[in-house]
Amino acid sequence: MNFAAIDCGTNSTRLLVAGDDGTTLERLMRITRLGQGVDATGRLADEAVARTVGVLREYRSVLDRHGVDRVRMTATSAARDAGNRDDFFAAATDAVGVTPELLGGDEEARLSFLGATAELDPADGPFLVADIGGGSTEFAVGTSSPPEGVLSTDMGCVRLTEKFLHSDPPAPEELSQAFDVVRSHLDDVSRVIPSAAEARRFVGLAGTVSAMASVELGLATYDRDRVHHFVLTRAAAEDVFRTLATERRSQRIHNPGLEEARADVIVGGAVILVAILRYFELAECLVSESDILDGLVISLRDNGR
Repeated sequence: MNFAAIDCGTNSTRLLVAGDDGTTLERLMRITRLGQGVDATGRLADEAVARTVGVLREYRSVLDRHGVDRVRMTATSAARDAGNRDDFFAAATDAVGVTPELLGGDEEARLSFLGATAELDPADGPFLVADIGGGSTEFAVGTSSPPEGVLSTDMGCVRLTEKFLHSDPPAPEELSQAFDVVRSHLDDVSRVIPSAAEARRFVGLAGTVSAMASVELGLATYDRDRVHHFVLTRAAAEDVFRTLATERRSQRIHNPGLEEARADVIVGGAVILVAILRYFELAECLVSESDILDGLVISLRDNGR
């Protein structure tokens, strides 16, 4: 029996197909920017929906090729914020044959924690897991699943970029404002999950973290084996941030490890990662390529959903 999970995020639409024993059969990611402009308009843009649905049709063919038995498809921050999400859900259902689940932020955090910590030794915990998305960033703290505390915050690489980082490269005052906003959200994390400050290991998830690790490694092409569980030190993250934040987009795209489609929002994501490292005085980030998709597949295997 094969299982699959599809995550329709604010910035990317991703697919994981896994066997009954948990073996990964296929993992795909396409940057579709579903959340394009949603923070300003409160609606999913027609062209963003069309891009995402096109990718979902591609993923349907992948599901058929692998003979997938059960699928969970989720939508997160952009869909939570959009007044016309039902139109998108209807089109997505038609493309895949499965109705998307609108995940609340807390459930998103729990599933991300489940996926990220499944391979980790609980003796290395407690873990602070941060899933830096396009429209939101989820935090979860604990030693094993379910986590002891979770919080979803309304900050992400797309949201920060569209609200604050308008210059190319971002102006110092724009970066300063973005950092101030992130710190205010981290104050909420510290208040709601006070145990975050005592976590022994920080685990970072999603495209921003993977991209910064890939840039630090200088990867000409993406290599999951090298990125997964790579330890990105705070000093290295600060260096990558300074490089990306001071380059124009036309220069930034030439950094090995950075996808061109992510180049316009990577600085916003880097602000979040660097701010987390600074705020909690963390020395390093364990980069995890196992995330909410893995959590969704585990839920299918374990719960028979």
